[in-house]
Amino acid sequence: MKPKERVERQLLSSCSEIYACLKKASVLGMVMKKNSCQVIFLVDDEPSIRRVVTRTLKELDVRVESFDSGMECLKFISKRQCHLLITDIKMPEMDGMELLIQAKAVAPWLPVLMVTGFGDVPLAVKALKMGASDFVEKPLERNSFLISVRRLLEKSRHLDELLGHTLTHAERRIIPFIVTGQSSKEIANQLFRSVRTVELHRQHIMQKIGVKNVVELVQRVNAMGIDVENVASDNKVDSSF
Repeated sequence: MKPKERVERQLLSSCSEIYACLKKASVLGMVMKKNSCQVIFLVDDEPSIRRVVTRTLKELDVRVESFDSGMECLKFISKRQCHLLITDIKMPEMDGMELLIQAKAVAPWLPVLMVTGFGDVPLAVKALKMGASDFVEKPLERNSFLISVRRLLEKSRHLDELLGHTLTHAERRIIPFIVTGQSSKEIANQLFRSVRTVELHRQHIMQKIGVKNVVELVQRVNAMGIDVENVASDNKVDSSF
């Protein structure tokens, strides 16, 4: 092979490798962009409202997953990524207030935007005290609604690395022990686990819920409506811990 042909072949080979790398990087970039898209869970029992609100929310370049009931939504809160929960307050079977309580028990960090009907403001205020982030009234005014959604999504974007991950079964089990003032050693003895394991769970709970100490944890748990007065006897031995 002549030197000139050899150089040309090497150049073609190099160009092909560069093109392949660029193509791979481009595809990876698109995947990362897709995965970084924020996710909103929308809950309303009326199909027409779900369609309209979903169409409005997609103007924000987010992915919307809609549910016709609180029960259906709860099945996915602990399994899928969610940056904001928007729910109607008045729904059959499980209403928005009950969904708020149960969603916060599973994902305490999750911002919740309550949608109320005319005259339901007192109920919305109660929801705020129980951990909701904000509320909007029906009929939804497009601009103010999107402003509220943007603000809550922006807060979600700056969360701690662990904040936003759902609590594991083991972490939920030890919250009542922590908020009643028991030390890691006392909890470990009751649950037959090592102190180190309990310390790790305690640390993850603080990070996921977004609090810095036990006092803040107690306040957050109370706002979430979690009952810690009675720790069931079978809570002390759990093989899945």
